[in-house]
Amino acid sequence: MPHPASSPFPPEPTLHNRELSWLTFNARVLQEAQCPDVPLLERLKFLAIFSSNLDEYFKVRVATLRRLQKLKRKTRAKLGDDPTEQLQQVLEEVRRQQEQFGATFREQLLPELHRHHIHLITERDLDQEQRRWVHHYFRERVQDLLSPMVLDDNLHYLFLKDQTVYLTLYLTQPVKGKKAEDEERVLVMELPTKRHGGRFVELPARGQERYVMFLDDVIRCYAAELFPKYRSVEVHSIKISRDAELDIQEEVSDNLLSKIKSSLKKRETGYPARLLYDPAMPKPVLRAIMQKTGIGREELVEGSRYHNFRDFFGFPGFGLKELQYAPQPALPHPTLPRKDDSMLAAMAERDHLIHFPYQSFDYVTRLLREAAKDPDVTDVAITLYRVADKSAVAKALLKAAQNGKRVTVVVELKARFDEESNIRWAEKLERAGATVIYGVPELKVHAKLLLITRQEEGKPRQYAYLSTGNFNEATSQVYADHGLFTADARLTDEILRLFDFFRNHKQPAAFEHLLVAPFELRPRLHQLIEAEMHNAQAGQEAYIILKLNALQDEEMIRKLYEASQAGVRVELLIRGISCLVPGQAGQSDNISQRGIVDRYLEHARVYVFANNGQEQVYVASADWMTRNLERRVEVAFPIYNPEIRNEVRHLVDLQRQDNTKSRDWQNELLRGPNAEPVRAQFATYEYLRKKSRRK
Repeated sequence: MPHPASSPFPPEPTLHNRELSWLTFNARVLQEAQCPDVPLLERLKFLAIFSSNLDEYFKVRVATLRRLQKLKRKTRAKLGDDPTEQLQQVLEEVRRQQEQFGATFREQLLPELHRHHIHLITERDLDQEQRRWVHHYFRERVQDLLSPMVLDDNLHYLFLKDQTVYLTLYLTQPVKGKKAEDEERVLVMELPTKRHGGRFVELPARGQERYVMFLDDVIRCYAAELFPKYRSVEVHSIKISRDAELDIQEEVSDNLLSKIKSSLKKRETGYPARLLYDPAMPKPVLRAIMQKTGIGREELVEGSRYHNFRDFFGFPGFGLKELQYAPQPALPHPTLPRKDDSMLAAMAERDHLIHFPYQSFDYVTRLLREAAKDPDVTDVAITLYRVADKSAVAKALLKAAQNGKRVTVVVELKARFDEESNIRWAEKLERAGATVIYGVPELKVHAKLLLITRQEEGKPRQYAYLSTGNFNEATSQVYADHGLFTADARLTDEILRLFDFFRNHKQPAAFEHLLVAPFELRPRLHQLIEAEMHNAQAGQEAYIILKLNALQDEEMIRKLYEASQAGVRVELLIRGISCLVPGQAGQSDNISQRGIVDRYLEHARVYVFANNGQEQVYVASADWMTRNLERRVEVAFPIYNPEIRNEVRHLVDLQRQDNTKSRDWQNELLRGPNAEPVRAQFATYEYLRKKSRRK
């Protein structure tokens, strides 16, 4: 039976596959490595980012698909998409991207390095003098770090550590007198990157010519010296990626901490999601590895001579500043105080919005240190999702607890890949007397909140900091985020209620100003979208601008499709995953989408609604993914100060105008006809630099 003519779009909307959409994002990262306008050594870092991203993708997403494959057929049928078919599509796209990756490295970056007098050489490129130097280096610095293991009948099982490069050694052509069973041997050893102090070895320079080798190749040169009874020693590399999904329930109980600790140990021994191998590896070696590890052919992924390109984060810079991004020193904030003045006093006067990494994260740590010392501060409450290893934030909280403040820390133990650091700091804070809350039953706490209570004129007054980014001074240098310092009681009163929820787990009364998941965020977003639809149908200008890391939730995508059909203009600025398909006739005609991959990682979320000429602007911790809207505590906060609201809007507009690093959902660069070049991140720095001078 045909659908009614009044149906605005088909009941099954067009959706882009989430897994393939993520790979599309990583392809944008690879495009930066290919871009000649990016400084050469920065292009190598984009290769490292691409490689690191893909490692995580296999550890999480591909591992999940493999687990889904193991479900019973009836259970798989309920999933909708066939995991086997998805996995095949994913692996084919990964194979295609890895071919591009290899070609980018060999055909673009290596020749460019050579042109700039940097030579990444192999054992085959060494002249006699260099060979002597490498031989001495191998004996003095490398040989004692090597611990090869024989794969023979005495070894029943070979365990390979996650994300670690191993070298295989294939020994053939023994000298006379060897037993028949020793005609050939296979050994494996870990590449000692950490103990060596890095993956690369710098050779002596010759004038302006600089030489560097992979540690792998130094070993290849002289591995035969370890086995003098064999005439031929072939060296190849492998790397395993293991399932990183922690099999723990989304619940908080007395033994959650022990569950997390136990799961972290299991992560290192998790199910193999991928074994990367050198395609030149002899078949007997690969067979031996598979036999001793139990890895099947479905986990094999053909790689290249080298693995773990993320090690290019440590590629030598040789002091060549012209081959790196020019420094962008953190700018002073135009309304926040200099070092010796009070942050709390400045917040009492007005709101302040800070932008990382263009401005310094030190304002946040200064606020915490001031609160720790201020005799009138009674309470400090904070949510910690990801903290730095040597966290100045956590140290300030320790000092506050030691100074007698009531410190409440909501620590998210299920922050993937940061669990160990979070546990370590949580235990230190507990020993110092802080109240540590290990999350909320069935929810992750992803909101970034700080609340300080100070006694003023006999009454408590709250000061708050809300952010799109983590309390992490390390990532604040590369993640582009916004943070609001405020003493506005409309916001601080509701944050206080949210911390009460963290303590007692009782659902709070409705929030009026904050949009809080999993309570009001989804329904309030629906209301805001429907208001734009109503205004569009009434002939008013109606638009929605969303800056997100990811858009995946089908219900919200349907709502945006409805808005498009109602005449609402929808502009999407999405850095990563997007399952919405823009520009589809009869469905998303009024929706456009672009995303920026550049020097910094776009991490801030901003929601803008026209609101009949009275724009509403929210800054948020939440993407529009089902997990953010339903299974996490998230906060979107309104920007009430008109000056700050205009500032946020201007920064969003710079991203909308970007015609240098902006790409559409199919990864095509967006360049306006005869337009002056606009590079949003550079324009943002310049805009904030000028504002800092007007103080």
